[in-house]
This record gives sequence, C-alpha cells and structure tokens, in this order.
Amino acid sequence: MKIRPLQDRVIVKRIDSEQKTKGGIIIPDTVQEKPQEGEIIAVGPGGRDESGKVIKLDVKKGDRVLFGKWSGTDVKVEGEDLLIMKESDIMGILG
Repeated sequence: MKIRPLQDRVIVKRIDSEQKTKGGIIIPDTVQEKPQEGEIIAVGPGGRDESGKVIKLDVKKGDRVLFGKWSGTDVKVEGEDLLIMKESDIMGILG
C-alpha cells in the first residue's frame, strides 16, 4: 500500500535520537523522549490560496526537518511508524 499526502501535508519518518550521552551513559527506552527530528518521505501538492491557485511547499522529499513535540498524527503504514503533519508544523529544515 502506498500513501500520498493531500494539500499542504507531509509524511515524516522520525529519526531516532542517540541512545548514549556524551559521557557514555546508555539511556533506556522508557525515559527517552520521542525524537523531534525526521526525514520527509512524501509531500502533498500544496495548499490553495483564496483564488484557488496552488501554493507549492517549501520542503521536499528527503529533507531533514525539526518539528514540535506534539506535531502531527501518528500512523502505521505497512508496519512502519510515520507522522502526517501540515507543513506549518515544521519549524525548520536541517542541513
């Protein structure tokens, strides 16, 4: 099954954070926060303005992005945990 986001939505795969501190202490999964960094795996065609003109998104497939802690909706597609969110939930592009 393929999934394609609509309008100004993007699909993001979380990038796991480091499981060790700089000092070498291993952080157990139970206390780790969900990563707020991810890679965009699909983008929608864009939103529409008042006149109906399509406004393209600033992000593209493959971009590494930062997003808010509570941004997006968690979904599971073919056993893979993904996030669907609006482009406005993305705070910045890394790189």
